[in-house]
Amino acid sequence: MKLMDDWINANYRVQGVESSTFQFHSHQEYEIYFFHSGDCKYLINNRIYELQPGDIILLDGLTLHKPNPRPGSTYTRSMLHFSPTWLDEILSALGMPYLLDPFQKLNNYLLRTGYDESGQFVDGRIKKIASLTSKMDEEKQRTGEKCNHIEAEVRLELVQLLLGIYKMSQKDLAQLPSKKTDKELHAESIASWINDHYSEKVTLDRMADELNLSKYYTSHVFKEVTGFTIMEYVMGCRLNQVKYLLEMEPDQTLSEVARATAFESMAHFSRFFKEKVGITPSSYRKNKRVTVKREDSNS
Repeated sequence: MKLMDDWINANYRVQGVESSTFQFHSHQEYEIYFFHSGDCKYLINNRIYELQPGDIILLDGLTLHKPNPRPGSTYTRSMLHFSPTWLDEILSALGMPYLLDPFQKLNNYLLRTGYDESGQFVDGRIKKIASLTSKMDEEKQRTGEKCNHIEAEVRLELVQLLLGIYKMSQKDLAQLPSKKTDKELHAESIASWINDHYSEKVTLDRMADELNLSKYYTSHVFKEVTGFTIMEYVMGCRLNQVKYLLEMEPDQTLSEVARATAFESMAHFSRFFKEKVGITPSSYRKNKRVTVKREDSNS
C-alpha cells in the first residue's frame, strides 16, 4: 500500500486472498474499488453484488462493506482511497466541487463497465496514481522531504480520474438490473433486518420468526452468501455506530455509548473495541479530537 501524508493511497492489481478473511470494515476516506478478475461477491451494508470484470464501486467509506471472494479463485482488484477534505480547496478553485457527487449522493454506486473504454480509463488512472505515489514515497524516504512536483502530478491525475467517473455516473452506466438468487435476496433481507435492529438485543429466534425463515436456514444462508456469520455482521454494525458516537457525540459517556449500541457490559464493550480497533474507546475519542483540532488550526 502506498500512502502519501494520509490523504491518498493506491493499490494496483492486488492478487490473492492470502489475508484468509476480509474484515467487515469502514473508513473515513472515499474509495474507488476496481474489480479485475476472480469470483467475488461484494457486500455493502445490506446489498450484495455479484461482481463482473470491469466493475467499479464508489464507496463513501463510512458504510460498512466487505468483499467475499470464493476460496481458490484468482481474485484481482485495485483500490484507491482518498480524503475528500484534501480535495475541497482544489475543486473549489476549479469550480468543480460537484466531482464528489458520485460518492456523496449515489449511495455507494456500482458502475458496470464491462471493461469498455471508460473502464480502461479508470484502470489506467489508478495504475498511474499508484506509480506516482510509490515514487513520492521513495523520494520522501530518500530525502526526508516530499517532492512537490510529483505531488502536484498526483493531484492532477486524481482530479482527471474524478472527472471521468463523474461523467460515467451521469450516463448511468451502473446498476444494470440483474436477477438475484433466492439465497442472495434472503441474505439481503437478513442484513437489512440487522441494520434496523442491531442496537437492540438480537436473537436468531426473533430474526428468523420476523423474516419467516427457519433458524438453520437463516444462519447458514447468510454465512454462505456473505462469508461471515450473523453475529459478526451485528457486531460490525455496532462497532461502526460506536465509532460514530465517539466522534460525533462527545458529551455521551462511554457507558451511554455502550448502552446505545447494545453491549451487555462495559467490560465487553471495552474489550471488543480494543480487539478490533487496537486502542481503547477513550483513546480513540481523544485521538479524533486531536485530529479535528489540528484540521481546524490548518484551515
